[in-house]
Amino acid sequence: MKYYQEITLLPDAEINLYFIWQKTYQQIHLALVEIQNPQKQVEVGVSFPQYDEKTNYLGCKLRLFAKDKTILNQLNLQKWLHRLNDYTHLTKIRDVPDTVTEFAQFKRQQVKSNAKKVRHAKRQAKRDNIEFEQAFNNSDSFEMTQVKTAFINMQSLESGHKFRLFIQKKTVAKEMDGEFSTYGLSQQATIPWF
Repeated sequence: MKYYQEITLLPDAEINLYFIWQKTYQQIHLALVEIQNPQKQVEVGVSFPQYDEKTNYLGCKLRLFAKDKTILNQLNLQKWLHRLNDYTHLTKIRDVPDTVTEFAQFKRQQVKSNAKKVRHAKRQAKRDNIEFEQAFNNSDSFEMTQVKTAFINMQSLESGHKFRLFIQKKTVAKEMDGEFSTYGLSQQATIPWF
């Protein structure tokens, strides 16, 4: 990753930071969907430079990275963030510093929830030809996960379903290539950490 663009969120007394994260990240996701390949992957990764693992705080900055400046130009963040001009500041495209020696992975953390337990029980009831209640009670071994990871509230524009996008950070010493999801996250690819 050679180039990046940084967004600073500007909360005020009337609009809190978490609401601005939700609105901003929804727009970033839509922008990335526009440039995805047929496998639903993109060449843009995100980082949260103020991410604090101890407090699970995202901070108020978001960086978008790409290997090529034209990819960030094509993304056209100004267009996607124009309705949020009062609450965001977007920098011009910049070169990643040559002095970077650390890298980070930002990946989506999937969690088991009660909704997932219900879906699991429905599948089991259908598969085993049993009543839903019996399948639900049988799935007690289906442990729900307690998550203490930073997240952004999101909403699916297709289904209207609201969900939490849990974001996990891991610092690594070596750069790794790979593709990113339409959330700018990756299970294997890294971005420069500075």
